[in-house]
Amino acid sequence: QVQLVESGGGLVQPGGSLRLSCAASGSILSINAMGWYRQAPGKQRELVARITSGGRTNYGDSVKGRFTISRDNAKNTVYLQMSSLKSEDTAVYYCKTERVWVPGGNIGDYWGQGTQVTVSS
Repeated sequence: QVQLVESGGGLVQPGGSLRLSCAASGSILSINAMGWYRQAPGKQRELVARITSGGRTNYGDSVKGRFTISRDNAKNTVYLQMSSLKSEDTAVYYCKTERVWVPGGNIGDYWGQGTQVTVSS
């Protein structure tokens, strides 16, 4: 069993910054990829950023150049540094781990409970 604990969401003014964190806990040996997705009211969940265990990253088009994803493999933690925030970044942000490996093998993907990010003046 794997648990994901997200933190760092909140209210920020346009142009401001926030940093999200997501820590995975459990009998984890490794995690192939970790990422952030978001879902705004009335919209589908979309990729924000993703990072592999080797450090390869990919970003959603709308956040390129503004957001930076990073991870600490030793702590099974992924971070999302968000800068130059816009009102359209307002959404619930979800952490996802892909292909989690434990002593018994690969136990699949997990989602966090979500953290609200609101960009408003």
